[in-house]
Amino acid sequence: MATATPYGARAHARAQEGTRTETMPVVPAADWPAPPCEAGHLVWAETVAGGNYTHRVLARGTELRLTDVHGDACAHLLLYAADRPWERLNAADTVKVQWNAYLGEGVLLLSDQGRVLASVVADTSGRHDALCGTSTLVRNTARYGDGTAQSPSPAGRELFKLAAAKNGLEPRDLPPSLSFFQGVEVQGDGTLDFTGSAGPGGDITLRAEQDVTVLIANAAHPADPRAEYISTPLEVLAWRAAPTRPGDPLWEATPEGRRAFLNTAEFLTARGLA
Repeated sequence: MATATPYGARAHARAQEGTRTETMPVVPAADWPAPPCEAGHLVWAETVAGGNYTHRVLARGTELRLTDVHGDACAHLLLYAADRPWERLNAADTVKVQWNAYLGEGVLLLSDQGRVLASVVADTSGRHDALCGTSTLVRNTARYGDGTAQSPSPAGRELFKLAAAKNGLEPRDLPPSLSFFQGVEVQGDGTLDFTGSAGPGGDITLRAEQDVTVLIANAAHPADPRAEYISTPLEVLAWRAAPTRPGDPLWEATPEGRRAFLNTAEFLTARGLA
């Protein structure tokens, strides 16, 4: 075999330079064929396979667009303040403070410090979930026969563990996550109905309001009633932009949101970051 010796293996590996598969990061991101932003501003371009994960540190003001390419992606998301990961996404406060259990355009993703980590600036899907969190090893093993990260039916939490480890985080650092592209609705009796996907091509765009560490697990939603584990590719694009400023309609939309933005601005200003 050509790869039976170190020399052959090296030659084989080097021969792969410049080749790409559908599900891998595009490096440099500027090589993405149809950037959604001004030339040279794209900083992240990747297609995440179903049952896989990704992660990245993004600068304040960066916009992040997630797209459900084929209609069965589910992007479970966690956010951390990049240089102080003890400040992290708080799904409960995101819902409670804004009096809204549903994610979509205009919603702020809040930390446990009452500050804005990211804001939702566009949404064409409308099928999201802030209540269920992601799947677990025990649940996926019971449902599909295996939930480990390398299995055909990986649990979202197991994928998050891998993404977290690559950013110096431990399993205890994983709070409840948000999910995009597979929705649930709250019924009058408090039960949740799974509404599924809006179909292929739906997207949602977030704006980082601080420097953030982003963890994404593309895994089947825990409330998905289908017997088979179904998870299709997720497109991830991010580009340089500007954070939300006073006077922006998003900043002024609600008293609760305005307070969260003020908390964020005061903190960043004290550190010389705004």
